[in-house]
Amino acid sequence: MSNQIPDQCRISTEIRVMYFDTDAGGVVHNIVYLRFIETARTMLAIQMGMDFEEIQRTGIHAVVTRTEIDYKRPARLGEVLRVEGRVTEWSGIRFWVEFEVVRASDNEVLATSRQALALVQVATGKPVRLPSGFPASLSFGS
Repeated sequence: MSNQIPDQCRISTEIRVMYFDTDAGGVVHNIVYLRFIETARTMLAIQMGMDFEEIQRTGIHAVVTRTEIDYKRPARLGEVLRVEGRVTEWSGIRFWVEFEVVRASDNEVLATSRQALALVQVATGKPVRLPSGFPASLSFGS
């Protein structure tokens, strides 16, 4: 594992809290944070070369094997949130991505998350080694 994280291994994306994200009190429901994180993680994978076409071509998917979330402050209806993510650790077939959900107006951290992922060949269900050059790229070439 290297301490140098390439720029393409970081993501920052904004999401506005909608009615369907909230409970009756206008507070974001706890499970919705996972959807926000999933959106950022998917955009990170695309940025790293594992777009939908690459997944279709190779049949290899990054599968979440563990998720940890710490809720710090509530997000509310109408707020703009920024989800920041980055690859932090990797070896063999597993890698870790960490996220912060931040309120854009005051940079308050609302939630943090850490996910472990493994690459899996969907047809066989077997794990696949990280591609050479990871984490600079998730792509398996042509």
